[in-house]
Amino acid sequence: MKIAFQMDPIDAVDIRADSSFRLAEEAQARGHDLFYYSPDQLAYEEGVITARGQDMVVRREQGNHVDLGPMKKVDLKDFDVIWLRQDPPFDMHYITSTHLLDRLKDDVLVVNDPFWVRNYPEKLLVLDFQDLTPPTTIARDLETIKAFKAKHQDVILKPLYGNGGAGVFRLDANDRNLSSLHELFTGFSREPLIVQKFLPDVSNGDKRVILVDGEPVGAINRVPAAGETRSNMHVGGRPEKIGLTERDLEICAAIGPLLKEKGQVFVGIDVIGDYLTEINVTSPTGIQELERFDGVNIAEKIWQAIEAKLA
Repeated sequence: MKIAFQMDPIDAVDIRADSSFRLAEEAQARGHDLFYYSPDQLAYEEGVITARGQDMVVRREQGNHVDLGPMKKVDLKDFDVIWLRQDPPFDMHYITSTHLLDRLKDDVLVVNDPFWVRNYPEKLLVLDFQDLTPPTTIARDLETIKAFKAKHQDVILKPLYGNGGAGVFRLDANDRNLSSLHELFTGFSREPLIVQKFLPDVSNGDKRVILVDGEPVGAINRVPAAGETRSNMHVGGRPEKIGLTERDLEICAAIGPLLKEKGQVFVGIDVIGDYLTEINVTSPTGIQELERFDGVNIAEKIWQAIEAKLA
C-alpha cells in the first residue's frame, strides 16, 4: 500500500519513544511504501487535496533514522492510508487540516477519522461519559470556576485544548492564585478552561491505556516526578509496567464501541485511579513503552486493523 504520514518534522523525533516513527517502521516492514509531509504542506487546489512532501525510508538508528527523497507534490487521493499524526495544540490550523482530509473520505482511509477527531477532542469526548469521569466544569467565566473550586476545594486547572502537561496547575484548598491564573490564561487565549476535582490517586500514576479499533491492548503507568503533579512524560513522568484492572476494562467496554464506530483506530485514554480523565484521539503516544514492557507488537495490531478495514 501507499501510506502518507502527516506529522511534525520526522528528522527531529526520538525513535525510542515516538509512536509515529514506530507506525512507519512497522508499515515499512510489512512492505508498504511511505510518504512524509508536514501539515503546512497540505493544500486544497481547485478541488484536489494535495501535499508537498517526500518519499521516506526509516531505520532504527537515532540521528540517521530517515532517508527522504526529493520534494514533490502529490494528489492525496492516490494513497491508500493517510495518518493524521501531527501533535496538538488543537487550534484552527489543526481543525482546518481535518476539514481538508475529510474531503478524501470516499477515496482514502484517514486514520484517525478526521471528522471525529475534529468533533471529539481529548477533553470533550469524556463529557459523554459523566459516570466514568471526575467532577468537571468547562468555563471561561471566573465566577463559575470559583464556584466549582469552592465546592471541591482541591482542583486541577488547565487549558481546554492544551497538551503534554503544559499549563496544568493544581490549586489546593489554601491556594490563592485562581484569579491570577484566570487573568493570565484569558489574556492570551479566547479558549475556555477546564477544571476538575483533584484525584489524589495521581501520586500512584496516570495510566495510559491503548485501544486499537475500540479494544484495549495494554497499558503503561506514568508516575509523576518528585514534587510534580503532572505525570506526562514530556515533563519528566516515569513510565512503568502495569496491567489492566477490572475498572479499566469496564471503562474500555463503555467507550470502545463508540471509538470503533467513529473510525478512531489508535486511541490512548488516561485513567487516574477509577476515573477516566481524557480520551486522546489526535496523536496518541505510548506504543513503544508498552511494547517494551509487555513484549507485544502493538504497531502490528494497529496495522492489522487498518489492513482489515481496507480488505
